[in-house]
Amino acid sequence: MKIALAQQNYHIGNFESNIKKIIAGIEAAKNQGAELVVFSELCVCGYPPRDFLEFEDFINKCYDAVEKIKQHTADIGVIIGSPERNKDKRGKDLFNAAWFLYNKEVISVVQKTLLPTYDVFDEYRYFEPAFEWHIVPFKNRRIALTICEDVWNLGDNPLYRECPMDKLILQRPDIMINISASPFDYDHDEDRKEIVKANVLKYNLPMLYCNAVGSQTEIVFDGGSLVYDAQGNLIKEMKYFDEDLVVVNIPGAASEPTNKKIEQPAIISGRTDVEMRVSKINNPDKIIDFLTAPNNIRQIHDALIMGIRDYFSKMNFTKAILGSSGGIDSAVTLALACKALGAENVRAILMPSPYSSDHSVKDAVQLSKNLGNPYDIVPIKNIYESFLDTLKPIFGDLPFSLAEENIQSRTRGNLLMAISNKFGYILLNTSNKSELATGYGTLYGDMAGGLSVLGDVYKMQVYALARYINSEKEIIPENIIIKAPSAELRPNQKDSDSLPEYDILDKLLYQYIERRQGPKEIIAMGIDAVLVARVLRMVNMNEYKRNQFCPIIRVSAKAFGVGRRVPIVGKYLS
Repeated sequence: MKIALAQQNYHIGNFESNIKKIIAGIEAAKNQGAELVVFSELCVCGYPPRDFLEFEDFINKCYDAVEKIKQHTADIGVIIGSPERNKDKRGKDLFNAAWFLYNKEVISVVQKTLLPTYDVFDEYRYFEPAFEWHIVPFKNRRIALTICEDVWNLGDNPLYRECPMDKLILQRPDIMINISASPFDYDHDEDRKEIVKANVLKYNLPMLYCNAVGSQTEIVFDGGSLVYDAQGNLIKEMKYFDEDLVVVNIPGAASEPTNKKIEQPAIISGRTDVEMRVSKINNPDKIIDFLTAPNNIRQIHDALIMGIRDYFSKMNFTKAILGSSGGIDSAVTLALACKALGAENVRAILMPSPYSSDHSVKDAVQLSKNLGNPYDIVPIKNIYESFLDTLKPIFGDLPFSLAEENIQSRTRGNLLMAISNKFGYILLNTSNKSELATGYGTLYGDMAGGLSVLGDVYKMQVYALARYINSEKEIIPENIIIKAPSAELRPNQKDSDSLPEYDILDKLLYQYIERRQGPKEIIAMGIDAVLVARVLRMVNMNEYKRNQFCPIIRVSAKAFGVGRRVPIVGKYLS
């Protein structure tokens, strides 16, 4: 059977655009002789729709979309993802469903069984799990149709009590198809290959896996849809960070039911993903090498480009603005934004203070000249001094402190937002994950912004991104990369005055944030106990800042934001 996989970039709630895209995919599949075309999870409405699912009007539009798409299924089978109403009054009102359309009819609807409720996922908030399982007969093939998480419940520590494929294999299917919306993180593409292959080997069936692509606010979907034959050979791996459509010919034959044990289980979702992933790193000292590995940095770069581009295009924004300090974070953010949006659409504002070094301004100017983006120099000395004069009766003769430092940062935030409001720019935030973790930033100052580009990128990864951006020619001036990082809010200030060296800090933060390791485990790695206690306290004490922060483009297995829910007033390790 010739089957097409249509890997497409959808827009949540934009039914007109999504329908048009799906119909175009059907026609392209027909033109290539496909008998069946497969789209991704909840493609009709876009994933994740979240609380839009609580609106009856939204669900009605989903059903209307299915009806419109159905009219284009003459002589070709079509699998799409869309919510389905639960006719049983018990349980949630909706299923996350795969709709099988053919000859302008709905020939089958399959409900998702395993509903992820961890990290960025919250599906059990809206959906009822399937309570029956059936294969879908189509053109002399018996298809085991599943949805995303349904195929991830393998290994010795499964997250769910039952596995839908164990039910479906008893009905002797001869092919597996999975429609998915599997988010990107920089070590997840190999996970998918391993889990798909593990299913193939366990059930002795070929498998087609169709993933979503595109960015939805903070969540990036990287595509990389897969086709494996029944022997576990990778037949097709589709594009990453781009739309794609391929047609494959799957012969297939009915399998025998099996309870084959996977001796080396794939990396699986839920509670074991990070632990098993990090087990690849035998030496904790190699964690920085892992975080900055060339393949990881390349993927992070591409994900951030897609994240910026899709955020702007889907929100109908065209122009960005950011503060350009001559530091590494703003330099990398500016370079990424120029590539995503076009240099002419990204305005850099240089705002030197009395403590800014001359070379920082020169470096920032050179960066914008290299990139070809517009820039302005707006000194803040007079504004800063007017604040001090105004506050003099209250501050009195108290010594210079964090208050005076933050006035500079908030002055810059005000200027950026004023220009943003005046000209319709969207302010890109330049804070990195190491800073956000430790609270090394000023609320309403350098933490202002509409979208955080580097908020899920550790400082050592920012340096690696700069080197990657410069791999063909020098875009980011070398001096920006090699100089000691500094906020330049007081004389001779360096980040290391307030924070550990970043190669030590990032290793510690990674263990605590991504791996959820406690202080004893981190100290056992050879990191000083006093330092561990200090850093973990900084992380937990600064949750209130992150709670007020803008959306962060997610590139790791555990980003700040919707996927990490930590109490603001908790006492743990603080």
